[in-house]
Amino acid sequence: MIRADSALSEASTAYLRSLELERGVSPHTLRAYAGDLASLTAFVDERGAEPDPALLDLELLREWVWSQTEAGLAPASLARRVSTARGFTAWLARTGRAAADAGARLRAPRPDRHLPRVLTRVQVDGLLQGLADRAATGDPGSQRDLAVIELLYASALRVSELVGLDVGDLDQQRRVVRVLGKGAKERVVPFGVPAARALATYLDEGRAALLGGRADAAVFVGARGARLSTRAVYGLVAALLAELPGSGPAGPHAFRHTAATHLLDGGADLRAVQEILGHASLGTTQIYTHVSAERLASAYRTAHPRA
Repeated sequence: MIRADSALSEASTAYLRSLELERGVSPHTLRAYAGDLASLTAFVDERGAEPDPALLDLELLREWVWSQTEAGLAPASLARRVSTARGFTAWLARTGRAAADAGARLRAPRPDRHLPRVLTRVQVDGLLQGLADRAATGDPGSQRDLAVIELLYASALRVSELVGLDVGDLDQQRRVVRVLGKGAKERVVPFGVPAARALATYLDEGRAALLGGRADAAVFVGARGARLSTRAVYGLVAALLAELPGSGPAGPHAFRHTAATHLLDGGADLRAVQEILGHASLGTTQIYTHVSAERLASAYRTAHPRA
């Protein structure tokens, strides 16, 4: 957890105080802004980023906004959170707490563009093949990276769910994984044969090499044998997606959104996708039907002679 006296928390408190003293913002509005900044701080903590206001960047802010969209935040509340973040980062730059205004180009997503990023099947296949080629060399880190991405895409996991997995959560025979999601809600999610193969190789070879004889319950571990951090997964995904065309944040959620969209494109039932994703509300899952419908309409316009 981020400490109450962290640089980010202290900066948030100072910003709210300046709004109260210099601009006379009402107590009601201040409480709303405080909630917005607390949400951002909690996201920074979950992401594993440094709680330093000078290190806030546009990519992280966009990831936060998309996470709020997926959580079902009302459009008006989402717009206010974006406005709060923009005001905060402008103040950070103005007061010398940050070198630049990271949120100057931050925007709330349009109602018809809920998803941060959806990769094509060709792009996913290309990424996984590249990872498989590196893993085939026997490098433990590469074997782990392949298993990470295969499982992210196969089971549409949140990054926090992925790094929180213990070995006992995997049932390789049935090809399912037990996940502890938001609100401490447990669900069981399937994964396919390619993910099973990548996991088997990693668990048999790469994980043991990374642990170096140490004991740890975590499925995914880093170079020093400790549980892999969310920050490390963000870095891996950002590097993989950096050269690919497409808009939206380049974080692990891209694979979650991609998996959900590909499932619906393939004819999966909406409620089944809801269960896989661990959404409390079917309405949250329905955002993916819009993307699938848009793809269908695009294909129709391209291929039909009287479109």
